[in-house]
Amino acid sequence: MTLETILIGWAGVDVTPDKAVTLAGQFNIRVSERVHDPVTATALALDNGSAQAIIVSLDAVKVSDYVRDRCRNRLGVLLPEFNPENLFISATHTHTAPTQAVSKYPVLNDPAVMTPEEYSDMLVEKLACVCAEAWKGRKPGAVSWGRGQAVVGFNRRLTYFDNSSRMYGKADDPQFSHAEGYEDHGVDMLFTYDDRLNLTGMIVNLACPSQRTEGENFVSADFWHETRNEIRKRHGRNLFILPQCSAAGDQSPHLLLHKAAETRMRQLKGLADGSIPGLGQRQEIALRIAAAVDEVLPLAARDIRRKLLFIHKVSTIDLPVRKISLEEAQYCRQQLKSHEDALAKCEKNPRASDYSTHYRKVRYYMDALARFAEQRERPVLPVESHVIRLGDIAFATNRFELYLDFGLRIKARSRAVQTFVVQLAGEGSYLPTARAITAGSYGAGAPDNLVGPEGGQTLVEEQLKAINAMFAE
Repeated sequence: MTLETILIGWAGVDVTPDKAVTLAGQFNIRVSERVHDPVTATALALDNGSAQAIIVSLDAVKVSDYVRDRCRNRLGVLLPEFNPENLFISATHTHTAPTQAVSKYPVLNDPAVMTPEEYSDMLVEKLACVCAEAWKGRKPGAVSWGRGQAVVGFNRRLTYFDNSSRMYGKADDPQFSHAEGYEDHGVDMLFTYDDRLNLTGMIVNLACPSQRTEGENFVSADFWHETRNEIRKRHGRNLFILPQCSAAGDQSPHLLLHKAAETRMRQLKGLADGSIPGLGQRQEIALRIAAAVDEVLPLAARDIRRKLLFIHKVSTIDLPVRKISLEEAQYCRQQLKSHEDALAKCEKNPRASDYSTHYRKVRYYMDALARFAEQRERPVLPVESHVIRLGDIAFATNRFELYLDFGLRIKARSRAVQTFVVQLAGEGSYLPTARAITAGSYGAGAPDNLVGPEGGQTLVEEQLKAINAMFAE
């Protein structure tokens, strides 16, 4: 294979709504009361004449098919020379960004509140334009890469002496035994430069969703807002920063252990929460990620590549669906009945927390029962996969909240020097380990999983096959 010059283009756009929206990420409906900080999208275009890609990061809880497919359709008009299938968009998983179509929340008939469809249509146009801007602005450049460490994400499933687990369980419970799974504090970074080797942008990939202040009623990018500001303060105010969430379905920035000690240390640093619980930790996370960038950037700059291999493969992988047992289906029926009864007793007010929660729970269990009825006729779920080789590193995308173990399996067996696993490049749904399903709790129950551990391992094997084929020579 021939080493070729890489063309690089960057662009960013503010995708903050101009009026109130419903916020995604909780069972109850939340209407934004203000904008705490902007939500944005960042696009990186790569091209070497034979391969092409546009990589986008979006401050959102997920990327709906509605948004992705319409964005690709617009790109087909705006960029006839670009194959829209070579675009992938991943979410940072902030729980304080607008809801996208198609929503499972109750409908708000309020002209002062933007509907999910209205926001999604605005988002599609902005995403298509930022992609076109990045593509049209591509110029010969160079890249480097490196890996550092920053303590950001923690395993959020605690296990007890009865072998059960609970998401966000209590560690001070006398029955607490251990955290269910591993944590990965690695930070994978890709740096880009112009033809004079001035730094232009970076991808920062780590195993933690951006959901520290997740239950608030404001629009926010969560800790990536402070992180982008801190990195730009140190390395250039016009720097493009593209965050990616690696496999982290069982990870979270929330502290379940050492809470008092961590709080004291933040206070000693002057990182107080103020009126927003968790804001101090957002600032602490920003400092940690920026410190990792500070450490890695000058080392990576010792090995800047102007010419390198660039390969991009897009495929559809058929993953076996998560089979729902008779016992699980019966449990779903019982829960469905309970929430239907509770919903009937609520005042029909979509803004009310109890009404919207029961409404969502009804849809949640109905969806699970529909999958149970169809699982013999629909034994697989087709999922889109992007695998990229760029020099000595690789990228591999998936649509899920993929538990950490699966990402580690890909990284451990990949022939690439570094492998950037990118989750939530799509509509989400938890993909848990067998250990988690046995232990139970939210995130590992039948309604939570379109695909189970068997499908997760199929994803691992198929993506490794694609990655390693690119590094065969």
